[in-house]
Amino acid sequence: MQKEKETNGGLFAGYQKVELVYDQMDITFPMIVMYPTCIPEKTERLGPYYLDISRHATPLKGTFPLILISHGSGSSPLAYRTIARHLARNGFIVGMPEHPFNNRNNNTMEKTVENLIHRPRHIRTAVDWFFKSMDFAEILKPDAVSLIGHSMGGYTALAAAGGVPISFPYESKDGQSHLIHVTPDSRIKSLVLLAPASVWFKADGALNAVNIPTLMLVGEKDQYTPYFHAQIILNGILDHKKVQHRMVENAGHFSFLSSFPEAMTNASFPPSQDPPGFNRENFHRELNKEVTEFLLRNT
Repeated sequence: MQKEKETNGGLFAGYQKVELVYDQMDITFPMIVMYPTCIPEKTERLGPYYLDISRHATPLKGTFPLILISHGSGSSPLAYRTIARHLARNGFIVGMPEHPFNNRNNNTMEKTVENLIHRPRHIRTAVDWFFKSMDFAEILKPDAVSLIGHSMGGYTALAAAGGVPISFPYESKDGQSHLIHVTPDSRIKSLVLLAPASVWFKADGALNAVNIPTLMLVGEKDQYTPYFHAQIILNGILDHKKVQHRMVENAGHFSFLSSFPEAMTNASFPPSQDPPGFNRENFHRELNKEVTEFLLRNT
């Protein structure tokens, strides 16, 4: 059994899995929730992973900011389990929705206009759920929502925060580009973008309305969202002082995912792979600290 440990931030990480109702497609979709608790953790199995968490624990009393994590295309919320747990242990409530039809179990909506439309709406659905939840509504800090987005999750975060995307012709049945109408969520106060996918925001003014503190980390050797994606964001956000930006030396696109168990780590599974010489576990200790400090300053 391989389990994943880290230094406790003074609290324990509670864990729940809930179902969200998405009326616009008449479906439900799952969301993992991690949150501060005083109930000690135990080693639990989550899919193929083992993690120290406190399953179904009572949330700690207090007031805590809300963080939503948007996963990459065809990925899974559990790919970000260690940063979510770290944030929960340090006083954040974290929601990790599984984007319908763009996840590892069902990816039929990948590379479609519909995916561009619905992904930001999933985030609003998740935020709404928290502020109506019997367990969490009373302990949420008002209007203090932050988004963490990796890869396609970066697109999702930017769109939800006011970005105006335009689709590519290949993404629609009529072979035309379309302006994607997204209602910005004014509750979002900061963004963390990890190797973000941004090519839908190339039009002039597409990111003018994104005017909140943003931390952007990109991999030096990312072959999926290379540096020009970051450049679109740096050029598009008007107030450059709002963007804290760093290139992670020798990191690849998947280096921002939690480390995988040894049995899953092989060349035939690209998400488990990093450029030669890159130590993902060491980097994630640094990543957790950097993201936590940024969010503490900006929530």
